[in-house]
Amino acid sequence: MFVAFVATESVKLDLEVRRQTFTVTPIELVVVIGLVEIGGLWTAVARGAAVVVVLVRQRYVPAKTVFNVALAVLEVTAAVAVLQLFPESDLGSPVTWAALAVAITAADVVSAVCVAAIITLTDGRLGRRFWIDALVPQFVIGPLSVAAGVATVLLTRSHAWAWLLILPVLVYEFARRVEHVGSDEDGTRRIVDAVRELLNADRVALWLPPYLDEGPRLVVASDDGRGWYDGPGDPDDLIRRRATDGWADGPVLVSLARATEAEAAALARRGAEDLLAAPVATAAGEPGYLEICDRRSDVVSFADGDRAALDSMLTHVNAAIRQQQLLTQIKYDADHDRLTGLPNRQRLAVEIDALLAADPVAGRAGLILAALDNYTEVTDTLGHAASDELLLVTAGLLREHAPPQALVARMEGEQFAVLLPGLSLAATERAARRLREATSTRARVAGLDLEVTLSIGVAAAPVHGTDAGTLMQRADVALLAGSGSSGVASYHPVLDQQSLRRLQLGTELEQAMAEGQISVVFQPIIDARTSDIVSVETLVRWAHPRYGAIAPDDFIHLAEQIGRIGLLTDHVLDLALARCRKWLDQDIALSVSVNLSARCLTEPDLVDRVRRALRRHGVPGELLTLELTEGSVVDDSVRSSTVLADLHALGLRLSMDDFGTGYSSLSQLRQLPIDEVKIDKSFVLGMSTSQGESFIARSIIELAHNLGLRVVAEGVEDELTRNLLAEMGCDKLQGFLVSRPLPDERLESWLLARTGVRSAAPGAPHRRLFVRT
Repeated sequence: MFVAFVATESVKLDLEVRRQTFTVTPIELVVVIGLVEIGGLWTAVARGAAVVVVLVRQRYVPAKTVFNVALAVLEVTAAVAVLQLFPESDLGSPVTWAALAVAITAADVVSAVCVAAIITLTDGRLGRRFWIDALVPQFVIGPLSVAAGVATVLLTRSHAWAWLLILPVLVYEFARRVEHVGSDEDGTRRIVDAVRELLNADRVALWLPPYLDEGPRLVVASDDGRGWYDGPGDPDDLIRRRATDGWADGPVLVSLARATEAEAAALARRGAEDLLAAPVATAAGEPGYLEICDRRSDVVSFADGDRAALDSMLTHVNAAIRQQQLLTQIKYDADHDRLTGLPNRQRLAVEIDALLAADPVAGRAGLILAALDNYTEVTDTLGHAASDELLLVTAGLLREHAPPQALVARMEGEQFAVLLPGLSLAATERAARRLREATSTRARVAGLDLEVTLSIGVAAAPVHGTDAGTLMQRADVALLAGSGSSGVASYHPVLDQQSLRRLQLGTELEQAMAEGQISVVFQPIIDARTSDIVSVETLVRWAHPRYGAIAPDDFIHLAEQIGRIGLLTDHVLDLALARCRKWLDQDIALSVSVNLSARCLTEPDLVDRVRRALRRHGVPGELLTLELTEGSVVDDSVRSSTVLADLHALGLRLSMDDFGTGYSSLSQLRQLPIDEVKIDKSFVLGMSTSQGESFIARSIIELAHNLGLRVVAEGVEDELTRNLLAEMGCDKLQGFLVSRPLPDERLESWLLARTGVRSAAPGAPHRRLFVRT
């Protein structure tokens, strides 16, 4: 069976029947024989091993090999699961034949659904036409495979040499050629080659429109090896325009014998006598174009049968193109900023290292690091939607005014970078001043005219560093100096002294907590259905007497680096539980949530400290939620320990914060004691204007509910978003629409002004608060 699977996975035969060329494989036939002769387990093992051998030999990437093996084994598993629903009977019984037919058809449907699921998650819901084209043929292939397989087994049990008569029995399966192609030029060529082979064509061309950072592509397969010819790449070409404009009419067939004068001219520019043309579905906003020129046969030419065959093939071609674009999208997202579409820090580092490695001796490059001066104020005053709009405006200004050869990137927060190949330090400084002057303007944001000004730090290679890490670090040091001076500063070793500020903050951290400089604010979280206030998130703030308000990310990261994050967490936890205790004393049940750093999860006494804090304040565990980051949850050391289970045993709730921005998945959460997930605000903020963001939010909510998890949406800033989330079944809402983060005394005023009190729920000891509408 292993040898049979290797052969059927590797070898595909072209059969010309009347006016069509078929590429056929007997894989389902071998599956039927395997299920009958050696059982489901060994059939799955034999097929999985065969797929590994074939794909390794074809030099597939490991991830794709794993996916194909898993899909092959899953098909056999599905068939076995269906067979177990039928009573056992002899192979000569029609009941057995029916069971095998249903099982093989089910396996093919499972395979089609798996491919469709990926396309759906990437490009949105598939149309009815896709399902008809993808599933209907399986209800023909399945029974035919069973008929051939049963006949083979029955015949060979009587006459062993009958195998020689069965080998030519093949099943049409064009999808095997194109369903697992790569996102590169070679993957597109495989699609074109498969179409050309199946239709026995002289030449096939596939034109794809620009997508993301890729330009338009024309891939040609022909005997003479040419990579381009006149016609398919021309948007005004008569035949291409007819095919793409008449999408619903199916493929176009043009023959010289029946062509009009204009059609004959279009054929002549291609040097063809017969031509099939069809539109191709893409994610680029405009269709691609596929054309097939002339049969290689001297006798047979294209006819309506070939047009119908191409129409059925387009389902697989479209699926393969979508898969290519999915892979391209994944690669693009990995090194581009989601909001602005600019390269991110990771991509910038790669570009810097590649630039300097190309000429280690004489290579020069300038790096400009720019930060928006009023980003924090805009966010705090107008909300995240306005600050995102400001970031988009800034990105557009930098693209417009940066030199043509420059690479503009988005770092994090309000920071951007501009890489200038070949520039010295002096030239980079001049470019930085020109760029700051050119981008200093007023922009309309959230209905207001806001000033756009940048602070800039400059570093240059090789004088300031010969690798990306050093260059970016020193540009960051220069940016700190630029923020407090003339707006533009170049790196100098003396600026490293400013790093002493961070050191000083580190030494003052404990004193700041003791003196009350480090305090907390609270942001209410409400029930999406009842508007009950179910919780408040506790957020830390530091008002430094000399430096003013210090960004939480700055001193939290600093506390992690110097080993003081545990003390800071305990301080915030005490303030949160003290506030919770005050509410309990007023006979009000309102839980508090506290963010937990990934570093804290590795501290051996964390569980004991949390337990003592709950006892010290007399707060039951169910009124405390600890919010974890995705990175901390998927960390191997955390997952292999009992810390999450031990925390959960205290009765408190565990929440995954900012879900969707890291590397975890909802399937991983089944193995962890997580109670809820918080949809990252980057998805929520765009829901009212982006169907893609709404689709992601809906998917997270549905999948989380299927796993028994509650869902909190962060960043709810308008009624439309609130209504959308409520319709999706989101459990809790948090954001500026409900309230901004408030200090203790202002929170009390807000509660008095905006909320009412409900009586305790049946079986609950305390009253509840709700937001009055």
